[in-house]
Amino acid sequence: MLNISSKNPITENIEQFNTVKNLQNRPHYKILNRIILGVSLLCLLILFLPWTQNISGSGAVTTLKPDQRPQTVQTAIAGRIEKWYVKEGDFVQKGDTILYISEIKEDYLDPNLMENTKNQVDAKKMTQQSYGGKVVSLSSQMAAIENEKKLKLQQAKNKIRQGFLKVKSDSMDLVAVRTQLKIATTQFNRSITLNKEGLKPLTDVEEKRLKLQEIEAKIITQENKFISSENELINAKVEVNRIAAEYNEKSSKARGEQYTALSNQYDTKAQVNKLENQYNNYKIRNGMYFIKAPQSGYVNRAIQSGIGETIKEGTEIVSIMPSKYDIAVETFVNPNDLPLIHKGEKVRVWFDGWPTIVFSGWPNMSYGTFGGKIVAVENFISDNGKFRILIAPDQEEAPWPKQISMGSGAKTLALLDNVPVWFEIWRTLNGFPPNYYQPKNKTSKEKK
Repeated sequence: MLNISSKNPITENIEQFNTVKNLQNRPHYKILNRIILGVSLLCLLILFLPWTQNISGSGAVTTLKPDQRPQTVQTAIAGRIEKWYVKEGDFVQKGDTILYISEIKEDYLDPNLMENTKNQVDAKKMTQQSYGGKVVSLSSQMAAIENEKKLKLQQAKNKIRQGFLKVKSDSMDLVAVRTQLKIATTQFNRSITLNKEGLKPLTDVEEKRLKLQEIEAKIITQENKFISSENELINAKVEVNRIAAEYNEKSSKARGEQYTALSNQYDTKAQVNKLENQYNNYKIRNGMYFIKAPQSGYVNRAIQSGIGETIKEGTEIVSIMPSKYDIAVETFVNPNDLPLIHKGEKVRVWFDGWPTIVFSGWPNMSYGTFGGKIVAVENFISDNGKFRILIAPDQEEAPWPKQISMGSGAKTLALLDNVPVWFEIWRTLNGFPPNYYQPKNKTSKEKK
């Protein structure tokens, strides 16, 4: 067994050497101990320094508005390339001609297509005017028929009134004749009586008989005249009905012709509108032969090339980069970090090729970074499995460099809560997410 309690003979033997004695007399090990102690204290102090939790992301430089991003100019119609007016790298103003194409579809190959279509439109317009004139003429004809109908009916009604008065007059004459017949009969009978008594001569009786016969004949004539007046009254009433039916038929016929003319007029108007629409389409199509720049910018790349090549509708011709744009950065963050991102928060950005010294936990000590502000947070995951964030320059800080080119790489840091360094090391080693963070202004509004 080892004698642990007794003195170690090996240690006593080492102390006998001169080298060991010289090392014990040197003061360097004391300085080294002090350095180790100081570094340890410094590291312990660093562990309690504040550390800003952050969310890092990587992306690229883009523009703030969609209409300021690089775009491709497409052709709206199929055609054949005839002439180029630009080359790659040229600056074009809005409306400048980029390319001229010719027609290839057989429906539009007629060189006089516009003129012929215009003549068809003019002819149809004249037809429409003719039908309109016919409608007006028929309206005037119907008005004349109505006026004539009123006059005829008034004339017939006057005849009815005349017939009624004549019937009334003849009836009164008939009554008078009957009274005369009664008187003549009485006188004739009285003459016969007086003749028998010898008071009247026979000649007087003959006169009274003659007068009685005359009155009897007159009453027959008056009855015929009365019946004739009644027939004339009935004929006058029938004439009123006939006139009303006749002029109603004329009016209905004219109204039917008017409706036919109106139908033809509306049909012609529809044809005119169709031809005008076709003419305007041809006119607009002729303007599509010249492909123009939608906005001012630089021609990046000519996608199509050559002369005489045939292109289809929607074919990309050239790519244009707008000359004026508001720069921004699109970055992508992990789904775990998305709940910690809020619109309006400030973000630190640094760009590829730009000198940077970045301390992610101490943004105040980072050089070469620029301030940004979150303006949009995409709620749908991208193809790379991350969520897209759009960052605009922070107007309260230094402007972003003008030398940054569109599409260059960029990295971002979204600053969260301040925690001690030891807590951040412990969180990272355990794989815990950052503290759930809410903006201060949002929290204050909720409290209010």
